[in-house]
Amino acid sequence: MQRVALAVLAWIAAVLVLAPTAALSDPAAWRAQAARVTITRDAWGIAHVRGPTDADAVFGMIYAQAEDDFNRVETNYLTALGRTAEAEGEKAIWQDLRARLYVDPEDLKAKYQQSPDWMRRLMDAWAAGLNHYLATHPQVKPRVITRFEPWMALSFTEGSIGGDIERIEPEGLAAFYGGVKTARLAAPMEVAFRDPPGSNGIALSPKVTRDGHALLLINPHTSFFFRSEMQVTSGEGLNVYGAATWGQFFIYQGFNDRAGWMHTSSGVDVVDEFAETIVRTPGALMYRHGPEARPVTVKPVTLAYRTAEGGLKTRTFQTYHTHHGPIVRAEGDRWIAFSMMHRPIEALQQSFLRTKARSLAEFLKVAELQANSSNNTLFADADGRTAYLHPQFVPRRDDRFDYSKPVDGSDPATDWRGVHPLAELPQVIDPRAGWVYNANDWPYAAAGADSPRREVFSRYMDDAGPTPRGVHAVRVLEGKSGFTVESLRAAAYDPDLPAFDRLIPRLIEAFDAAAPETRARLAEQVAALKGWDRRWSATSTETSLAVFWAEALHARAAPLAKTSGLKPFEYMVERIAPTEHLAALAEASDRLVADFGNWKTPWGEINRFQRLSGDIVQAFRDDGPSTAVPFTAGAWGSLASFASRRYPGTKRYYGTSGNSFVAVVEFGPRVRAVAINAGGQSGRAGDPHFNDQAERYARGDLREVWFHPDQVAANAVRTYRPGL
Repeated sequence: MQRVALAVLAWIAAVLVLAPTAALSDPAAWRAQAARVTITRDAWGIAHVRGPTDADAVFGMIYAQAEDDFNRVETNYLTALGRTAEAEGEKAIWQDLRARLYVDPEDLKAKYQQSPDWMRRLMDAWAAGLNHYLATHPQVKPRVITRFEPWMALSFTEGSIGGDIERIEPEGLAAFYGGVKTARLAAPMEVAFRDPPGSNGIALSPKVTRDGHALLLINPHTSFFFRSEMQVTSGEGLNVYGAATWGQFFIYQGFNDRAGWMHTSSGVDVVDEFAETIVRTPGALMYRHGPEARPVTVKPVTLAYRTAEGGLKTRTFQTYHTHHGPIVRAEGDRWIAFSMMHRPIEALQQSFLRTKARSLAEFLKVAELQANSSNNTLFADADGRTAYLHPQFVPRRDDRFDYSKPVDGSDPATDWRGVHPLAELPQVIDPRAGWVYNANDWPYAAAGADSPRREVFSRYMDDAGPTPRGVHAVRVLEGKSGFTVESLRAAAYDPDLPAFDRLIPRLIEAFDAAAPETRARLAEQVAALKGWDRRWSATSTETSLAVFWAEALHARAAPLAKTSGLKPFEYMVERIAPTEHLAALAEASDRLVADFGNWKTPWGEINRFQRLSGDIVQAFRDDGPSTAVPFTAGAWGSLASFASRRYPGTKRYYGTSGNSFVAVVEFGPRVRAVAINAGGQSGRAGDPHFNDQAERYARGDLREVWFHPDQVAANAVRTYRPGL
């Protein structure tokens, strides 16, 4: 890793210039830095930030985010720092303890001091921008964090929704550290189905595009309103546009004037659990590792929580660690240690530096930092290069062991053996097919015949397998050419639902073998699905019936799939009894009649986008304004994803995740892009840009992106200095 760091250093030096930064606690210095920054808001309320240095641009970038939704900025850092209970009470203590197993403020302060000078300057500017916002907006009352410190940026370095740490279940922590036994309550049918989170990325080379320019689809499926759309430019070569996770000072998914990247959640196994054999000796707690008995490390963690009266109390936990990681629960008499990547300095460097990479070679050089553990990447650039890249942090392990379950921590053979070099990872660069994609499925179909070969790689390189969205992506790409920005956009909203290509034949088989009374009751419904073109639309009644049926079937299959080792969808297709298909269809039909008066109800009458407030946890009302959305959950193969369900007091379905920021980028001599964001740029209800994109979002009607200075100037509504 030292050689990797040295190799990257030369390129870093070429793109980063040191510049003086504002004093951290001096409002006069904040105002001086603000005077060097301009923020231009365009007609959609999107911020275009410019500063002479990268640090100045970061100052303005985070200030603009705070203007749009300070609550989400602060909330993300409460989560990352393990301080949510200070705002929400003792119920959040186990979530906070999970974070604090890895995030130690004193350790992060030391890492801040160890960080390269250029990175410290960015962290300084980040803290100064947030503090300047609070100083100039006294009406804004933070829930907890009244002053931001530069080291805090190291707690939240990767822009995904949910990091590797979220695989630690708070219930296990509560039982182990608090003696609190909790049980997951069985969910009722209407909330049993949850669309798995995911994203789509497609990169097309000039050989399959009409105008000979590479194209990139950026289509993250996240919780709505999870990221801010913005452009950030500096006099030091930064010029990047895209989606930034609230509170972070880098564009997570986006493009610059020559290159673009899209991250999808990976199925690679990069977190492991080790079952430790504990040895209790007088005065010491030990654990077995081969012939040794090693001491268990004990670390006290003190957490604050808000009381019902509004004050603060604290709880202190003695946490336990082995060389594998922190102990997160017990299984019988063995303690389970959790291993994951924890490299905040390198991760923050990689997240920022890739935004300045203007070619595939530069992007790969940044990837050598190997601090991305959870994201596949789709890449395209103005040189016509395209790529699929696997996460770069993949521990090397002994493939004899099944790391999908806890392995024996006392056996040294189960230990991680460093990290795979990039050359040992599945990847696709400049495929002959001219296209490469990922839809949270395995990499072994990423480029058709040019895909990596599954048998070459360790099994832990992928746990996802194929998915209906992956099948759909290949269907819209394979053998196609002449792509334009518009036709790639159309492909991203192609209405096929390939999951039903496998499910409906099973239903028909079950129906044909059913008793006469069952056939009489369901004949019309089965005929409707049999004749359906298996494409979503707002007017389709078959889409409503199919979705309700598949959800009812999933509720039956999921518990059985868990014990069989199959994924729920595969169990639905391959294993579930024929009678369950018919019972689920009857249940779906009855629900539609009960809730909407007729099982022939158009999908758009049911499936809605609604944004009534800026609350992070939204409330929904059937009597409130909402917008019909034609696409479905991604689980059924829809590339455009809208994860919706009923809520207490509603009959309609309301979406909270799926398609969020969507963009199509063309890397011609002058980069061009179109994009859309769920709802709007602002998180403040009543703001003109709170919900101004909702109708276009539902139609998949992407608007022109104003990236170049002449475009920004022509569509500028307001230009100002932060807080001045």
